[in-house]
Amino acid sequence: MFQIITRSNPVIRLLAPRGAVLVEAVRGRKTRTDPKAKSKEGRIKTPPPVDPVEMVVLRERFTEYDLIMRALRLEFKEEMLRKRYEEEVGSLAEERAKQEAEEHRSLMTWNQEENLRMLKIRELRVQKEVEAAEVKKTEAAILREQAMESFVKEKGEEIMRIQEEAKSFINLENLDQRIEEALDNPKNYNFAIDKDGRVVKRTVLQ
Repeated sequence: MFQIITRSNPVIRLLAPRGAVLVEAVRGRKTRTDPKAKSKEGRIKTPPPVDPVEMVVLRERFTEYDLIMRALRLEFKEEMLRKRYEEEVGSLAEERAKQEAEEHRSLMTWNQEENLRMLKIRELRVQKEVEAAEVKKTEAAILREQAMESFVKEKGEEIMRIQEEAKSFINLENLDQRIEEALDNPKNYNFAIDKDGRVVKRTVLQ
């Protein structure tokens, strides 16, 4: 049921059947609850011997190393602070201020030129809009004048037509004459017409 697979055989790991439970044999540390090995039951731990001369030499070397590293750190810190000071208030700061002032001056000049260019473009646009408004106003006035002329002409023609029709109106002066004409020329309004408006049947006057 259990198969032990060592680390030196990875091929066996791949070719092992799926149903089997793989238990890998690994050498590791013992847990806290494991008893002491029988071979080490009477063993007494003794610290390794220390050579006093070697200890003095190592202490001197560690002290020297500590002093060297502290001096290097202080030197690097001083250099960093000097660079920061020069960037803020030193010659580099003055040079940067000059560059910023020159850049600001060039940008202001470019801004003024751009403002003048946009002003000219805006003036041309406003002038074109004013001219277009004047043209539209003139065209509207011409159209109103033409409309008024056509209206006056139409009304004049209507007045002339009414005056011509007024000549055939019935009044007190020609009343007897119009009665005699109506009696002499009787009209029959009793007739039938088809869908096209033609008279198809008319009664005879009696």
